[in-house]
Amino acid sequence: MRGADAIVKALEMEGVKHIFGIPGGAIIEVYDALFDSGIKHILTRHEQAAVHAADGYARATGRVGVAFATSGPGATNTVTGIATAYMDSSPVLVMTGQVGRSLIGNDAFQEADITGITMPITKHNYLITDENEIPNIIKEAFHIAGTGRPGPVLIDLPKDVTTADIEFDYPEKVNLPGYKPKYSGHPRQIKRAAEMIMKAERPVILAGGGVILANATEELTKLAESIPAYVATSLMGKGSIPETHPLSLGFVGMHGAKYANYAVQESDLIIAVGIRFSDRTTGRVADFAPDARIIHIDIDPAEIGKNVDVDIPIVGDARLILNELIKHINHRKRKEWESRVEGWKRDYPLRFKDDGKLKPQYIIQKIWELQSDAIVTTEVGQNQMWAAQYFKVKRPRQFITSGGLGTMGFGFPAAIGVKTAFPENQVIDIAGDGSFLMNIQELATCVDFGINVKVMVLNNMFLGMVRQWQELFYDERYSATCLRCKEMTFEKIAEGFGAVGMTVEKQSEVEDALKEAFEIDAPVVIDFRVDRLENVYPMVPAGAALHEVIDEEV
Repeated sequence: MRGADAIVKALEMEGVKHIFGIPGGAIIEVYDALFDSGIKHILTRHEQAAVHAADGYARATGRVGVAFATSGPGATNTVTGIATAYMDSSPVLVMTGQVGRSLIGNDAFQEADITGITMPITKHNYLITDENEIPNIIKEAFHIAGTGRPGPVLIDLPKDVTTADIEFDYPEKVNLPGYKPKYSGHPRQIKRAAEMIMKAERPVILAGGGVILANATEELTKLAESIPAYVATSLMGKGSIPETHPLSLGFVGMHGAKYANYAVQESDLIIAVGIRFSDRTTGRVADFAPDARIIHIDIDPAEIGKNVDVDIPIVGDARLILNELIKHINHRKRKEWESRVEGWKRDYPLRFKDDGKLKPQYIIQKIWELQSDAIVTTEVGQNQMWAAQYFKVKRPRQFITSGGLGTMGFGFPAAIGVKTAFPENQVIDIAGDGSFLMNIQELATCVDFGINVKVMVLNNMFLGMVRQWQELFYDERYSATCLRCKEMTFEKIAEGFGAVGMTVEKQSEVEDALKEAFEIDAPVVIDFRVDRLENVYPMVPAGAALHEVIDEEV
């Protein structure tokens, strides 16, 4: 069969049901083969959005998401999406067209060295130079993307490789001697960790996105209840334990609740699971949890000791290790510690000023009250932090956001991927006006394919998070952050694409508007005209320790 047919056949054998992408000359043969396939192709309006959609699909399902793009500008447009997936360990396969083999290196029309460009932001990538390697490479790509610490893989396809004839023989398994992820934790280290846990008086579990990737949320909750220990999460770890659980502290870090930050700082033992101790989580590293010993469980040995010193490292799969660890744990009450943490929760709840203006926090509270089972994606900025604070995640893969790269424009196409995977679920993108504008063209994709996501734009007519920093740290010098588009309404833009648009300006209108939007069987955009100068609090300034929190007087 043709190389192009072999590619599509391999994708079918890997169980691929959906692909997101845009065709072009260099990948046209693959699209021709796709025409006769049972795989559904979602035509996005930008290649960056195609990768974000595949990424959202992957995060929501746990399966490898697939995106297509053509050569040159099509391929380079995928870079931000690939980097986003790489930073958050999301299993995505990106397949790009390339000029013919004889033209590579000659600056041919629409040629770009996409394997060279993406080498630092892929788990692995391939340029196929022998058409007979198509089946093996695709099998390897899925294996690499979805095992160990997941991540994006790119395959570059020269056009003459896709037109060449091959004998198709798809392998049942792969043999990669240099790639052997370690899954089982060292028994002695697990036993040492259990002994340390039993001696601790102020233990805290710090859970990251790796808990969700390892499908270890039930085990983590069971460990927390067995010790018992309070659980704080990173932004990516939201959903590791239900945030309605009495042991949940929500997320910790720059905009985490005060009580979560205080509990981490005052702990004498941190049990870190699937987390990389990013700067947004730890604050000033030199003063992070100064009295705590640290147990670090992670499948990637490169993360252990990278940002903070660790007392007991355990390399392996979080679910397997937690299962073993639980066997060595005996329940022991720590009444004094429990009293302190519960006191912090009472004294320092998340709160905002109710002054009659339309508050973004109120909107998210109402979204949660009406649709607490919805899958939520977010854009990046103030909207993301308010969503993380006020939408209480009940299960894994329910809260999908760009954590490591912080990519504006991620949430809306990611929601398209999520809704494609779960058409019966309510899928909501909590957006800021700045971020939503970056991939707003995907409203056309939603309308054309009947992908009925709901977009809640917290519209303050600013690049809000940057404006907040300018207010607090740059004497209110609002340089290039004002997006005051008085004549522009998201309602009109949505209607122009064929979606449903709404505008809300008063707090009293919020609940009715949300109820109406959730009942409409179409893509909906609500333009919430929120208080323009509302800030995200609490806040740990850059370079400060977790307990050095600034807050608003309420």
